[in-house]
Amino acid sequence: MRLLFNALQFTLLQPCLGAIYDSFAQLPQDTVFDFVIIGGGAGGNAVANRLTEIPSFSVLLLEAGPSPEGLLNYTVPFFDIYLRGPGPLDWNYTVSSVGLNKRVLTFPRGRLLGGSTSINGLGYVRGSSDDFDRYARVTGDPGWGWNELQPYFRKNERWIAPTDHHNQTEFNPEVHGFHGINSVSLAGFPSPPDIDNRVAAVVQELSDEFPYNEDINSGSPSGVSWVQSNIKHGTRSSAFTSYLGPEFISRPNLHVLLNAQATRLIESSSNPIAFHSVEFASGRNEPRQRVTASKEVIIAAGALETPKLLLNSGIGDKNYLTSMGIQPRVDLPDVGANLSAHVAVSLVYNVNSTQTFDEIARNATFRNQLLDEWMGTDGGGPLGISYTSHNVFTRLPENATIFQNNPDPAAGPRSTHLQGTVQNGDISPTVAGNFLAMPATLLTPTSRGSIRLNTTDPFTQPLIDVASLTTDFDIFGLREAVKMTHRFLNATAWQGYILQPASFSNLSFGATDEEIETYIRANAAPNGHVVGTASMSPKGASYGVVDPDLTVKGVRGLRVVDASILPYLPAGFTMTSTYVVAERASDMIKAKWL
Repeated sequence: MRLLFNALQFTLLQPCLGAIYDSFAQLPQDTVFDFVIIGGGAGGNAVANRLTEIPSFSVLLLEAGPSPEGLLNYTVPFFDIYLRGPGPLDWNYTVSSVGLNKRVLTFPRGRLLGGSTSINGLGYVRGSSDDFDRYARVTGDPGWGWNELQPYFRKNERWIAPTDHHNQTEFNPEVHGFHGINSVSLAGFPSPPDIDNRVAAVVQELSDEFPYNEDINSGSPSGVSWVQSNIKHGTRSSAFTSYLGPEFISRPNLHVLLNAQATRLIESSSNPIAFHSVEFASGRNEPRQRVTASKEVIIAAGALETPKLLLNSGIGDKNYLTSMGIQPRVDLPDVGANLSAHVAVSLVYNVNSTQTFDEIARNATFRNQLLDEWMGTDGGGPLGISYTSHNVFTRLPENATIFQNNPDPAAGPRSTHLQGTVQNGDISPTVAGNFLAMPATLLTPTSRGSIRLNTTDPFTQPLIDVASLTTDFDIFGLREAVKMTHRFLNATAWQGYILQPASFSNLSFGATDEEIETYIRANAAPNGHVVGTASMSPKGASYGVVDPDLTVKGVRGLRVVDASILPYLPAGFTMTSTYVVAERASDMIKAKWL
């Protein structure tokens, strides 16, 4: 477990922001708002921002956790390495899967303003154009297609120069937005030449499998590309710092209430059935409060909390709800089903170098020197970047044996199956040595898990079965991701630099398929990208949870705007997709009520 570097004690001096309240009693108006938004992450904050562009709309945003304002680890990009363990600003979920040897694994999710955008690895990856065109196809709504969503990508993104102001030749400006809200940039501090030059040499040597890709976010991510991150002038750009920035939070119609966990939705009408009120509390033993939305309740609690809230409110499979002692209100069997998560395994190697980032995590004196540099140069130095330098995205070959009996789960020819990330160090504070890490990820799992209630107490952790590595394709796919990583690192360029697998990651380049499968079952884990638990489907469909306009099927006054509505994982990062979902949802909401 990685140690928290004074995250709750070491704060930065920042001005107190405007309409953010710590308690219900502080709210400046009564309990009725036009819109009540549940969840202060990527989806909720973006919708709150866009709706309050309309002065006549009043919005209350409920966030279960506190604000990260001024907390160092949630501001310094490199310190995201300390945000993966259980703690007071995390939901502290555990997940399991029979395919992962029934291991019980921690599953970090941010329980604070900004949600997981405040704790993640900061990577900005859209996925492929095929991913979004599939969303349009399976929902019957062309508005979810890649081309149709381009204005929303640009409304979200504000491309800025890297901190070191180097000549930006590592991206294609034609595919980016420069006037949006959430910042994206290239690394403002270079990786050592031993990394960058060797990656470039691999691209030259093995160009058929690992071609250079000028820009991962063009809609065709396949190849080797430079990392793009949600970093602004050497600081984290999250849904909190961007969409609730000082120029927005001061709006008189925007109200953000912290430490307010939604416990259930209250039915306001049975014919037609509608939900317009939200019950919430600051803790299990604290009094329950209620607020009402005159127009809509918007759930943006994330792919794990959203289905839990729906189930606790009587929205889900009627037989299951009855078995839990909950009175069914709306029979939607797919609530909590169809859970899909990327699955990854860490691969770490000893290297012949003293220029890795490992020493930053181990040496407090050195780290503090770099922190002084970061503060004195407005985000400069290695602490102003994520420690990942390159992404490697590839497809399985069309003649792969797995496709003889299994359909290709990728959305199309531009959508990739496998991912590797080049990292200059393992960034562990407890293990001596210098390392290179290259985690391998399966982007197109066919396994489908579920989230169910443990008890009807909304403050009890749910039962989460991620179902990772429970299909033949997923075992084959992650095994091939490992072999792809081995081919990349076995190139001539790495000779003399990579020494051997680290003792805690002991999988050799010549490992057999059986050895790789044993390793991944014992060491793989789902990463933070999870979708599908409140999937959208065509209007009128008997399956799914929300219609293409994200309104809950058969219900008035209730909409879901988060990653739970995506029926398939993108071959990218779900944070980026959620921002775009929220931007389009905001326009749909405005169109309904203006």
